[in-house]
Amino acid sequence: MTTSSSTGFARTFLNQSAKICAELDDTDIDAMAAGIATVRDRGGRLFVLGVGGSAGNASHAVNDFRKLCDVEAYAPTDNVPELTARTNDEGWDTVFREWMKGSRANEKDGVLVLSVGGGNAEAKVSMNLIGALDLAKERGLSIFGIVGRDGGYTATKADVIVLVPTVDPALVTPHAEAFQAVVWHCLVSHPVLKRNATKW
Repeated sequence: MTTSSSTGFARTFLNQSAKICAELDDTDIDAMAAGIATVRDRGGRLFVLGVGGSAGNASHAVNDFRKLCDVEAYAPTDNVPELTARTNDEGWDTVFREWMKGSRANEKDGVLVLSVGGGNAEAKVSMNLIGALDLAKERGLSIFGIVGRDGGYTATKADVIVLVPTVDPALVTPHAEAFQAVVWHCLVSHPVLKRNATKW
């Protein structure tokens, strides 16, 4: 069923969500949990990067990784003054790369990209993510990604990628961003990572 008709849209969306759940690769999620646990256990930090709706998800994920898993995690988009100063002075494309440089990102650390498309250098989409990933590669960080579509640039650089399957090209963004939340909540609940109980 396509999304062109409003009748039955909600059921279609929910059925598509169930299909995505069934198609997600659980072994990749397990591998990501283990990889982030390794970053934590070697004294590294996790830098969570996202733009748009994924930036909101990055903030929420940072909270969960810190509170539930004792992972020292940060999202550069949480620091609006620095983000806007860097955008104003040097340009949007370099904001994450320069923020990571200022944070002295190193081989103990990890970066987690939350993105619908994962970045595309040829189309000049999400160049800030691409710059951050290039720096992460240069400095030997562990790279993780929860992405939609074909994973884009993130998929070519990541050590572990969780790809949210495309089940409806018209709904790539809402499904990808929704399942970023499903996957990170699975990660912070994973026995390999979770150290602290939730209140409820």
